[in-house]
Amino acid sequence: MRIETLYRYPVKGLSPERVKRANLLADGYFPGDRLFAIENGPSGFDPAEPVHQPKIKYLMLMRNELLARLKTRYDDATGNLVIHEGGQEVLRAATANDDGRTAITRFFAGFMPEELRGEPKLLTAPSTYRFTDSRSGFVSIINLASVADLEGRLGRPVDPLRFRGNLMVSGLAPWAENDLVGRDIAGPEGLRLQVIKRIERCAATNVDPETGERDMQIPKALMQHYGHVDCGIYCRVIAGGSLSEGDGLTPAEAPAELGIA
Repeated sequence: MRIETLYRYPVKGLSPERVKRANLLADGYFPGDRLFAIENGPSGFDPAEPVHQPKIKYLMLMRNELLARLKTRYDDATGNLVIHEGGQEVLRAATANDDGRTAITRFFAGFMPEELRGEPKLLTAPSTYRFTDSRSGFVSIINLASVADLEGRLGRPVDPLRFRGNLMVSGLAPWAENDLVGRDIAGPEGLRLQVIKRIERCAATNVDPETGERDMQIPKALMQHYGHVDCGIYCRVIAGGSLSEGDGLTPAEAPAELGIA
């Protein structure tokens, strides 16, 4: 496999950020990924004792396609969240102080009032937790050949960013990633990933990541053409290392023991 692009999603449900390099730590998450979520009314999330919550408790593309109209950027150095809409900056707020978090709440309250069940509060993940869809999903890989194969079946373009993956890879046959579950993947600098499961797709993939239009039925198409709703794989980092665009990844020959609790 060859890594074509790397992406992180600092705020759950908001736009991706392309990165050139990522330093992955053993038992860690993709750096800068799903650091924040926007609570859609009280969720019960407690940062002191973080427990995985259903994504419907947060603003997310599966139900809130308006989010795709926003282009966001998180600045690691300042902790600022910057939001653009229609090519114009509409918010620049600090995620680490009360004034900034209040400004973020006010923005989303005004942006999508009809879709809110309560105050849209910004939540920050503690160091041992991330707002991932899966309890055990740390790094996600999307096989570009599988997306291209789906495009061929549908007869129209399918943006790989609909699948919100961290690593977009080439070099695999279409859907060959499904056969990697239970195997390790070796990368540069001693990096080793363990493929733990396939990613089941939801209605969030129906939303065009550029326009915010709900213009496709991806899970239905996957089921009709392939007999499943999976696209992509989740991996655990079992040995750390750095990844860059253009790096190669090599699957192990024999399945590894997953050991998932």
